[in-house]
Amino acid sequence: MREFLLGTLYLFIPPDNFNLALLTLELEFVKKGTKNEQIDAVLLSQQLRKRFLDQVMTAGQRVSFEYHGTNYVFTVNQATVEGHEESNSLERGMISSETYFVFEASKASGIKIVNQREAASSNIFRHKEFNLQSLGIGGLSAEFADIFRRAFASRVFPPHVANKLGIKHVKGMLLYGPPGTGKTLMARQIGKMLNGREPKIVNGPEVLSKFVGETEKNVRDLFADAENDQRTRGDQSDLHVIIFDEIDAICKSRGSTRDGTGVHDSIVNQLLTKIDGVESLNNVLLIGMTNRKDLLDEALMRPGRLEVQVEINLPDENGRLQILQIHTNKMKENSFLAPDLNLQELAARTKNYSGAELEGVVKSAVSFALNRQLSLDDLTKPVDEESIKVTMEDFLHALHEVVPAFGASTDDLERCRLNRIVDCGERHKHIYQRAMLLVEQVKVSKGSPLVSCLLEGPSGSGKTAMAATVGIDSDFAYVKIISAETMIGLSESSKCAKIVKVFEDAYKSQLSIIILDDIERLLEYVAIGPRFSNLISQTLMVLLKRLPPKGKNILVIGTTSELAFLDSLGMSDAFSVTYHVPTLRTADARKVLEHLNVFAEGDIDAAAEALNDMPIKKLYMLIEMAAQGEQGGDSEAIYSGKQKISILHFFDCLVFQIRGEDGPNPGPPLGQFGPQSTHTRLTLELISGT
Repeated sequence: MREFLLGTLYLFIPPDNFNLALLTLELEFVKKGTKNEQIDAVLLSQQLRKRFLDQVMTAGQRVSFEYHGTNYVFTVNQATVEGHEESNSLERGMISSETYFVFEASKASGIKIVNQREAASSNIFRHKEFNLQSLGIGGLSAEFADIFRRAFASRVFPPHVANKLGIKHVKGMLLYGPPGTGKTLMARQIGKMLNGREPKIVNGPEVLSKFVGETEKNVRDLFADAENDQRTRGDQSDLHVIIFDEIDAICKSRGSTRDGTGVHDSIVNQLLTKIDGVESLNNVLLIGMTNRKDLLDEALMRPGRLEVQVEINLPDENGRLQILQIHTNKMKENSFLAPDLNLQELAARTKNYSGAELEGVVKSAVSFALNRQLSLDDLTKPVDEESIKVTMEDFLHALHEVVPAFGASTDDLERCRLNRIVDCGERHKHIYQRAMLLVEQVKVSKGSPLVSCLLEGPSGSGKTAMAATVGIDSDFAYVKIISAETMIGLSESSKCAKIVKVFEDAYKSQLSIIILDDIERLLEYVAIGPRFSNLISQTLMVLLKRLPPKGKNILVIGTTSELAFLDSLGMSDAFSVTYHVPTLRTADARKVLEHLNVFAEGDIDAAAEALNDMPIKKLYMLIEMAAQGEQGGDSEAIYSGKQKISILHFFDCLVFQIRGEDGPNPGPPLGQFGPQSTHTRLTLELISGT
């Protein structure tokens, strides 16, 4: 706001946005003791808007006017400028054709306001249009449009329109979805955007009380104001918004709790009665939020209660871009962002990040930028604010620090292929290519949302490493591996719950891969008997055949070394395709050794021939043993190619692993033979099994 002093005259130049969105006026008669009068809010709004158009009104201002031959005075109790609802700095503004008038009158004044809700017309909201990004909401425009159509469209029109249509307003909505996706934020902003009473925000656990009947009373108290308002004003009553955060804490399915008190059942009954009971309220909007929709009582979600159920899911790339822009807007305005920062690229990199996790990424990036300006040797050193710049590198570091809860388990997948993936020959390459074709099928196919693949073969043949490679190369947003090592010590039911949760989390992402590693270990298979967990077996069978929700596609990759066992259970038939991952042939082993570059050129053929029919995992183990045990050798020099493994020493390690130190007929030391005779003897030993 700018004011210029010209002599004794103040010239007021209004800012660009100075129109009043809301003007609350308290009416009274000029002459005290005037008889009771009924005023139509619709007609009075039209007269005041016409008479005072483009005039500035200030909070606390008193203005006299004449209406239908009677002199009145109104006092401005509230003056809200468009876009400044949360700021108290502007307490005045200009009346426009869009200004919404709210009239108040004390009972002692003798004035009765009628048709106040009729006057609202399309002004149930404080804004004539919405900019969700200015409200701090990103990536939820489609969800908000759905909420508006179902919950507010009927309330925008005057009450008599809904009466003529014979419909009742929506009384409740449920926002559900993964944690951190913006459910609570959207509910709070909806409450602030309405022209009704200040919303009541309640956390589910806060309603609970240790005293008998006190919890039910707390629920009744939430609706007390709405009941009194409807009793005294009827259809002219304001809209009362009650926001229930973590509603699953008190509205669990009746009969599901075993505490013996029945408190949760009573809470649900009390809430159902208030929302849609015999004396149901029409001036209440209940907004519930939960991460566990499956825990809620069914009766709570039928039409007439929490009938509008909107899933607030993980944001897409455009939504992530909006969220990053919201959280970096102030940095940009104050020139704290480096020129190399590319938010579009960050949005593409942050697949399956929730809104809260993206905010965490921004905070982490800022911490890296601030840390560069500090010195642990002297924390009192003055900081140059102008030199603070948040760079793209800061954000890339932050992505490693803040990982999404529903993202790809990159670290777990990389651990499955510590020795990296090398060319193991045409057979392994063909299996990898077929698996990647399944990945493409999951991406584009509309007729097969669930595709499953079983990789079977000898232990150590590289099944898990291949599955992990497919998961990493797929670039899917959600990739998780389920292995027995993460379930040590858990009961059967706990293991089943953990497996089911991974699948449920996968259903929240558009494209997902789940790896069931060593299925026989998951099933607790023991060859003696045989014995296994029937509970886990049935759980996996159901999940392998259960189709994901509409719009979600999943690839399940299983690995096993006990195909015959899975065949006996009928589980192998539950997979769409089965691929055999073989051991290495001589030609395959040669390719691996060439890639590792740990033997002299003349020794590669001899070593490869000795490794025929060897699992890839065992080959790596032999190379590791030979590299570490090379006399006078340096393992780092060997892996870098500067020094080679002696073929004789390698054969020593190979025979030791096959026969063992105390095996039968150890024979003379291998070092007494030349390379060719050593290779011949080793081949004979392998054939004879000694």
